[in-house]
Amino acid sequence: MNRTYLKFALLGNLLFLLALFNCRCIALNRVAATEAFRLEYQSSLKQEKNDSGRKYLPFLHMMRQASSGQRVVDYDVLEQSFEGLTMEDYQILLRIVEAEAGSEDMTGKMLVANVVMNRVADESFPDTVKEVVFQKANGVTQFSPVSDGRYEEVKISEETVEAVERVLSGEDHSEGALYFVSRKYADPDRLKWFDQNLTPLFTYGGHQFFL
Repeated sequence: MNRTYLKFALLGNLLFLLALFNCRCIALNRVAATEAFRLEYQSSLKQEKNDSGRKYLPFLHMMRQASSGQRVVDYDVLEQSFEGLTMEDYQILLRIVEAEAGSEDMTGKMLVANVVMNRVADESFPDTVKEVVFQKANGVTQFSPVSDGRYEEVKISEETVEAVERVLSGEDHSEGALYFVSRKYADPDRLKWFDQNLTPLFTYGGHQFFL
C-alpha cells in the first residue's frame, strides 16, 4: 500500500514539474518569436562574450528574465522597454537607422541612433522616439525616409539591431549632434539652411553632423 502511494506521489510530482517546465518554455518562445527579438541568439552571446565589460544587451537581459526561475513572462501583458523605450519606440528607432544608414558601417549606424536619442533628451525636441522621427517643421519631415517611403520598406539587419542596442547601452560617438545631412543627396536649399544655422561637428561616412 505504501509503495503504491509513493509511486503515485512521485508520478504526480513529475507531471507537475513537466507542466511547469512546458509553461516556461511556451512563455519564452512567445517572447522570442516577436519581431523585435528576431536575432541570432548565438551571435548575441558572442557579442556579449567579446564585450564583457559593457552592460548586457537589452535582448539578452529580456531573454534571461523571461527564462529565469524568478518569474514567467506573459507576452499578452509584456510592455518591454529598452533603457526607457517602449517596444514601439524601439522598432521605430531600428527602422529609421536602417533607412538612414543601411549602407553605413556600425559606427555610421550608431551615429544616426545617437542623433535620434540626443533629440529625445533635448528640450527643443519631442520626448519620444516616435515623436522625434515623425516630427514635422513647417509641414516638412525631419527625416527624409519618412517622406519618401524608405522607412516603411527597409528590412532591418542584424548589424542595425546591434548598433541600436549598443547606443541604448550607453555608447555615444556623436559629440552631442542633433542634426545630420548627406551633402551628396540633400536639396541645396536644405544644405544652405544647415550651413547658415548650425554648427558643424564632423563628417563620418556619407553624413555630416551638426549641433
